[in-house]
Amino acid sequence: MSNHRNDELYRYADIFRVLSNPHRLKIFMRLSCCAAEGDESPQEDQICTCVGELGKDLGIAPSTVSHHLKELHQAGLVKMQRKGKSVECWVDCKVVEAISDYLHQRVSV
Repeated sequence: MSNHRNDELYRYADIFRVLSNPHRLKIFMRLSCCAAEGDESPQEDQICTCVGELGKDLGIAPSTVSHHLKELHQAGLVKMQRKGKSVECWVDCKVVEAISDYLHQRVSV
């Protein structure tokens, strides 16, 4: 197995590890309605979710929501941008497409 394949394997293993937490998965799913390509901000007609709004009915502390967002962000699943006093969050479509392609390649082998 080449180093590239090993790197890819570890990258996706980390993404799946991050998504294996129920709170992070729920946050990710909430953000999935607000997605954009790479570092671009979502389109004007999409409603981005601010960090403060994400945990409202999850039953977890705001600091814990921030921790989960940090994990999602570090895995490359979520992008974040400060707008004034708030921080907007959205899903990176390119990463989601890469995950889908990766899984599709493994299933069709």
